[in-house]
Amino acid sequence: MKKILNDLYDYKDMKIYQYEEAFKFSLDSILLAELVQIHKNDKNILDLCTGNAVVPLILSTKTDLPITGIEYQTLIWDLANLSINYNHKEKQIICINDDILNLDKYFPGNNFDIITCNPPYFKYHSKDFLNQEELKQIARHEVKVTLENVIQIASMNIKNKGNFYMVHICERLQEILILLEKYQFRMKDLYLVYPNRKSKSFLVLFRAIKGGNIGMKVHEPIFLDELNTYQNMFKGE
Repeated sequence: MKKILNDLYDYKDMKIYQYEEAFKFSLDSILLAELVQIHKNDKNILDLCTGNAVVPLILSTKTDLPITGIEYQTLIWDLANLSINYNHKEKQIICINDDILNLDKYFPGNNFDIITCNPPYFKYHSKDFLNQEELKQIARHEVKVTLENVIQIASMNIKNKGNFYMVHICERLQEILILLEKYQFRMKDLYLVYPNRKSKSFLVLFRAIKGGNIGMKVHEPIFLDELNTYQNMFKGE
């Protein structure tokens, strides 16, 4: 497949490698990366299902903390490393080529202050409903990893009181809330994302705390057509 080098939206001087025919990063990852808030006591960041490293690359413009990504698909992991090296971030960002279920081979439990994830959104039912390209199948559908897997792995690898950030589709919000509770998370911030004011919301962004107290803030809706830039869009929230 042909590799292409694209601008990373309006992040100055940042470029990202993609496959022209099969795999492109989405706006979801940009929104997720922008949501993350770095605090002075944070020491490290983990990005699950990192794809071609969009989230780590954007986070590297906000912090000098070490960032680890993990991506199952070797072809996409290769893109991540090309992008990391092109942007001279190899000393800050490390990308592992493995299943997130194998994270215990690399790190002890409760190791990270911040964990992010833009996971596959759709449940796996039948190949009849899957995209014919394997890269897209695994990226979009729960073929290799489920929503519960992601939240459980996050819980196992985050420190107590650590912040877990995720983007997902709105139709699975109830399931997300149930699973967060099951794995000792409490949702603290919730954002609904709309294409415009006449459309239904299609994405949910949230921050949850491992071992957090009850109490959640539902923020003002995000209308994508009204944004001039994604940079610092959550500043002051």
